[in-house]
Amino acid sequence: MIITLTDQNTRTTASIDSVGAQLISLKDASGKEYIWQRDPDMWSGSSPLLFPAIGNCRGGRTRFDGVWYNMKKHGFCREADFAVTDQTEASVTFRLASDEGTRLFYPYEFVLSLAYRLESGTLFMDYSVENKDSRRICYCLGAHPGFNCPLEKGESFEDYQLEFEKEENTHSVVYDVKALHFDPNRRGITLDHSRVLPLSYDLFREDAIYFHELLSRKVSLIHHRTRRGVQVAYPGFETVAFWTPDGKQAPFLCVEPWNGSAIWADEDDEFIHRRHVQILEPGRTKSYHVEIKILNAPV
Repeated sequence: MIITLTDQNTRTTASIDSVGAQLISLKDASGKEYIWQRDPDMWSGSSPLLFPAIGNCRGGRTRFDGVWYNMKKHGFCREADFAVTDQTEASVTFRLASDEGTRLFYPYEFVLSLAYRLESGTLFMDYSVENKDSRRICYCLGAHPGFNCPLEKGESFEDYQLEFEKEENTHSVVYDVKALHFDPNRRGITLDHSRVLPLSYDLFREDAIYFHELLSRKVSLIHHRTRRGVQVAYPGFETVAFWTPDGKQAPFLCVEPWNGSAIWADEDDEFIHRRHVQILEPGRTKSYHVEIKILNAPV
């Protein structure tokens, strides 16, 4: 089921697929599309919800409370059809509860919700995880929106850049595509007291660019001259990654706020030991927030 939201004040629209509670469209008043349109030749997704895992587990499996479970890359939400619990012209809430199917991969009782709201040209995304179990639960949670880049004919991917909220002095961690883990001993892209990272496809030869120690909680994907693009705010997330598929010259970039990541080389297989893993006590609920703001849309 596809649900379309409309902000009457700005004439911005957003469409969400109940399968995966996945954002599949975000358009300004002119009809310009900002979200990647799920071309399977390059990437069949557009904005998957990552839960309860982000990236891969070692060998495609992991341990919860000492028991082994198979775990797909990015978890199981992409195939799940979420229930719609609330809906207005400009907002909708999707809900997924644990059942026999989820317990095959993840032993805990939970309720996962994702609420979308359009207001003043900004899409607000509110995630909620509720522990319905009698024991504490652990999980990772991430967003994965893919944005069209470039936006206009005659532009190139290299015309765009990432602009961070704050000056950064850090480096990315390299993902070893052969060993299928992050290598804590290898440094990738360096931000040397800078707020700007110019884009090029060469940056993604070793998969995603993953910054796990950023000060910024906002980043803009923006054309260096026209200043058009999007800003992604992720106050509820500890890290962020950027990805476009290597070798495809794909006209999109994903901006991915994460709490968690793929397995690191120095981590064991007990899921609760992973970096940035979230822990929730029985009966408790934790919320997370992402905002997508369209920048300098034509009037």
